[in-house]
Amino acid sequence: RFQVIAAYLAVCIVWGSTYLAIRFVVETLPPFFMAGTRFIIAGVILYVAMRLRGNQKPTRDQWGKAAVVGGLMLMGGNGVVVWAEQYLPSGLTSIFVAAIPLWVVLISWLATRRQPNLPIIIGLIMGFVGIGLLVGDIGALGESQIVFFAGIALVFGPMLWASGSLYSRNAKLPSSSLLATAMEMVTGGTILSIASLVTGEFTRIRLDQVSLRSSLSWLYLIVFGSLIGYTCYMWLLKNADPERASTYAFVNPVVALFLG
Repeated sequence: RFQVIAAYLAVCIVWGSTYLAIRFVVETLPPFFMAGTRFIIAGVILYVAMRLRGNQKPTRDQWGKAAVVGGLMLMGGNGVVVWAEQYLPSGLTSIFVAAIPLWVVLISWLATRRQPNLPIIIGLIMGFVGIGLLVGDIGALGESQIVFFAGIALVFGPMLWASGSLYSRNAKLPSSSLLATAMEMVTGGTILSIASLVTGEFTRIRLDQVSLRSSLSWLYLIVFGSLIGYTCYMWLLKNADPERASTYAFVNPVVALFLG
């Protein structure tokens, strides 16, 4: 119980702080490049550590399933967040991501055919209505259409994250949750790097113009956001109900808004 509570608090507090860190990084670094390198470095560090501890080499099939999880969560979920934070405040972004528990309940309902009770149904309806109101009010932040599209993207990003979270619970990955997490970060980071290449971000990278604030925030995301936060969350998915684990997204906005 202590481990579950400690991991949950780490995800709530640490990930709440990463929204501001992401905002600082994308000031001088392209979003997909930043996210891709962040997860690849963290994933390689964790993978090497787990292999040195005696974990068996993963199979090709396990790498494939890890790529599905990494693609859904890190490219589809986190990738949308880092891209949107170029145009939206970190606090508002975290509020959109608070839809993750709603998506987890809905997708789990559709997959297992176990109908949620009335309070959960009411909560789902209210949650999605609230997200719709947020999207409709984004125009107040600026006249650019890209701001509106950033809000729309943040509606679907949590859906992809929730899908990856639920898929990871039953995917045939290595028995070591830390090794599996490392594989997901490496594959997800690789997909993010490919997205960076396809969108032409590499032509806009000017390392001599990267600010100290962006550099320190990038290191913070590697250590705290990835090695600690993401690892704790993936461990929680294996040791707690996903519906409960996902409620960290209701706490993150409080931290993000306070820091922002």
